[in-house]
Amino acid sequence: MSEFSQRLIDRSGYLGEGFAGVYDRYRPAPPESVLDVLAFVAGVERPDLVVDLGCGTGLSTRAWADRAERVVGVEANPRMVERARVATDQSNVRYLEAFAAGTGLPGGDADLVTAWQAFHWMEPQPVLAEAARLLRDGGVFAACDYDVRPVVEPEVEAAFGALLEARSEARKRLGLPAGAASWPKDGHLDQIRASGAFRYAREIVAHGWWETDAERMIGLAESIGGPREIFGDQAPLVGDAFELLRETALRVLGGRRWPAVLCYRIRVGVK
Repeated sequence: MSEFSQRLIDRSGYLGEGFAGVYDRYRPAPPESVLDVLAFVAGVERPDLVVDLGCGTGLSTRAWADRAERVVGVEANPRMVERARVATDQSNVRYLEAFAAGTGLPGGDADLVTAWQAFHWMEPQPVLAEAARLLRDGGVFAACDYDVRPVVEPEVEAAFGALLEARSEARKRLGLPAGAASWPKDGHLDQIRASGAFRYAREIVAHGWWETDAERMIGLAESIGGPREIFGDQAPLVGDAFELLRETALRVLGGRRWPAVLCYRIRVGVK
């Protein structure tokens, strides 16, 4: 059940030296407004237990620290888990180095089982079976994904989009499929329904605010899709597009703090 995820981890570049630090520093944490939506759907003001699958460096795990009694992050990438433990000091948050399809946690206790920007890294049906096992009756599984480009400023957004297109072209040409190639995000809801483990499923669209500047936009781009080193010297256009984004962000945003909107697509299943 874990072979699919392990193959993705091995080829992603996410195991590279220093990448977990870049990821943790520049990726956005879940906004409070989206956490509010999840708590509402689960029917609890303060969850007793949240289990966060594919938690990476713990951004989406420790976001619950002040809002839940207990939070458990589950992550198979050892460098990510190491960073998560270093970055987290809340006593009600802990981490397991494990695959999402076999957490080893007791069943029937969780109010929420989440996968933030991570479900496409997993073989869906075994993970959904595990999520359903972990949840109490009425508990909620939520696959939460944000649109990669924040809404910030048109010229910066265009440069960010050009970089994503250059990376996509290079991956296709070099035979380096992205993490979502096998299980695309727009199929998450169908997978939840097909599992038969949830009595109700739907998609929810929400948004949250994020504060950014040139450095954070450049860092976010650096953290998306793994380090540029995965292309070697075979994708010079990726490097060119990254430098264009850097120049544009520095020129337009500079050192000022800018508000940005993150658009979330949340696919939920209610047990």
